[in-house]
Amino acid sequence: MTRPSVTLKLASSLDGRIATASGESRWITGEAARASVQALRASHDAVGVGAGTAIADDPMLTARTDPPPAQQPWRVVFDRSLRVTPAMKLFQSVAQGPVALVTAGDAAAFASHGVTIVPCDRAASAKAMLEALAQATGVSSILIEGGGVLAAALIAEGCVDRLEWFRAPLLLGSEGRDAMGPLGLARLSDAPRFRRLAVAELGDDLHETYVRAEQ
Repeated sequence: MTRPSVTLKLASSLDGRIATASGESRWITGEAARASVQALRASHDAVGVGAGTAIADDPMLTARTDPPPAQQPWRVVFDRSLRVTPAMKLFQSVAQGPVALVTAGDAAAFASHGVTIVPCDRAASAKAMLEALAQATGVSSILIEGGGVLAAALIAEGCVDRLEWFRAPLLLGSEGRDAMGPLGLARLSDAPRFRRLAVAELGDDLHETYVRAEQ
């Protein structure tokens, strides 16, 4: 079974924080960077987040470009333990674009809203969830937009093919929320490595593009 190609999008402060300690994150980056993110969404088959981001932000995950894309990407939530609820905006907006929920829980209430349920094992790896998504929906590319736990799992399993990192010129300090969860590295030589392809200025922000380095 083949997983989709994965682009991980991060929008952070210079010190790698995606929100303040209270969870405030709108808006870390400026208007030009946010417009680039919308274009990234439109260029992928799917846009995905973990349960924590879905609960904290209640996002729609639609591609808001001008003009609008011919077809909205799949909007996906990865939530093995089913922490999300059907009342969230994403699950109430299937008419605006297809929605999938990758979970090990009983998701009948979501299916009744037209959400595509992608079953997975409660202990499924990030790669296994991606493979299940691809099999159920046919997506071949996905833009992951958070959160730190999902990002770390994908990085640790070697599933991130491309990084799109937007850095804003501000500092949030160690109490801010990390862009990346724990990777469990004991040695520097074990660190996942990426090769930079491009750097662009977007107003006061920087947009850096990386691809996974050959190991």
